[in-house]
Amino acid sequence: MRALLLTLATSLALAAPAKADIRDAVTTFTLDNGMDVVVIEDSRAPVVTHMVWYRAGSADEFPGTSGVAHFLEHLLFKGTDTLAPGELSATVARNGGTDNAFTSYDYTAYFQRVASDRLELMMRLESDRMVNVRLSDDDILTEREVIIEERNQRTENSPGALFREQKNAAQYLNHRYGIPVIGWRHEMVTLDLDAALAYYKRFYAPNNAILVVAGDVTPEAVKALAEQYYGVLEPNPELTTRARPAEPPQTAERRLVFRDARVAQPYVSRSYLAPERDAGAQREAAALTLLAELLGGGTTSYLTERLQFENQKAVYTAAFYNGESLDDTDFTVLVVPADGVTLPEAEAAMDEAIESFISKPIDTDALARIKMQIRASQIYARDDVGNLANVYGSALASGLTVQDVQDWPDVLGSITPDEIIAAAKSVFNLDHSVTGYLMKEKGDAS
Repeated sequence: MRALLLTLATSLALAAPAKADIRDAVTTFTLDNGMDVVVIEDSRAPVVTHMVWYRAGSADEFPGTSGVAHFLEHLLFKGTDTLAPGELSATVARNGGTDNAFTSYDYTAYFQRVASDRLELMMRLESDRMVNVRLSDDDILTEREVIIEERNQRTENSPGALFREQKNAAQYLNHRYGIPVIGWRHEMVTLDLDAALAYYKRFYAPNNAILVVAGDVTPEAVKALAEQYYGVLEPNPELTTRARPAEPPQTAERRLVFRDARVAQPYVSRSYLAPERDAGAQREAAALTLLAELLGGGTTSYLTERLQFENQKAVYTAAFYNGESLDDTDFTVLVVPADGVTLPEAEAAMDEAIESFISKPIDTDALARIKMQIRASQIYARDDVGNLANVYGSALASGLTVQDVQDWPDVLGSITPDEIIAAAKSVFNLDHSVTGYLMKEKGDAS
């Protein structure tokens, strides 16, 4: 089935006009109080996704309160001046919809997916909790235990997650991307009502929010409802331009070894500090996106062919890059060694493969295939209005524009092999890297 879908998607991408195939019907405007609104029209089904994105995530937290952004996300499902605890979600469910929220380094988002004739109700509920949340000490105690248990399940119980957390902290010398979104445990246990309300009062305001509505709607109807429910809210006059601790020049490679008796499969992973997508300047990020696919994006990637098939040094290889962040991100390469291959040997094989990749001309057939696969996936992703809302909301909350989102497929398609090699040479700088070994016992690395 997946092969059939890919064939159909490829055919669609080839048949459709280069630009019209993935252009969305997007309208934008800004309310008088500073709230940005994005409307994405798609009338194929009578449903709508309603999202509110705040330009504030864990990287915007006050020092000593790591995890408070995610903590507040949980707390906003408690009560408001007009809603009892849990009533918002219960109302959404009673009207046949679903709702949830999520927190990242750069943003926090709340969403509902409902029948399009329930949009007004969603705006009334969401605009209420933007300014009227009411929290008690009992709410704090209960929900703090919930997020600590979430950390136990997702991080403490996973050697790989603990390893990545330590490695990420080593990657960033000063920037708050080095602090886990969920928070450090020793700070999470001290989160209180004052910390939650301080973050809420500073960042939860219409002039720090983006409303994204995607589905069976018209811009005129959305604007009227947005002005009625969000437009009447007071902006925060003390809100300033997002300012974070700057990352100093990185001039030394870092290495770490993480040992845990629960590790089933040792591996070596290296991350490099890498540039993010910038508004109006996305070419280097696009080159790195294609580099990750060429180098370690699947069973036909360069690392797979070199390390798994040719010299049989690895049983798994991968490369990862996601340029959608407000500040510098990272590019990661991972190798799981084959039986009898030590971690230093796997690392040496990884380095040799990277050097070999950079020194040779890029396989133009492989590049063309990857570009076509990406374009096909972008076309099919637009069948889901919830995904569309996510694409635009996350981009705008990360400093990009609607134009950047719409230009991205064409930017990717226009990247040359020379640009990819130039991006690789720039990023693969050991002075900007962290190399980590995840192992069970000390002898695993020898």
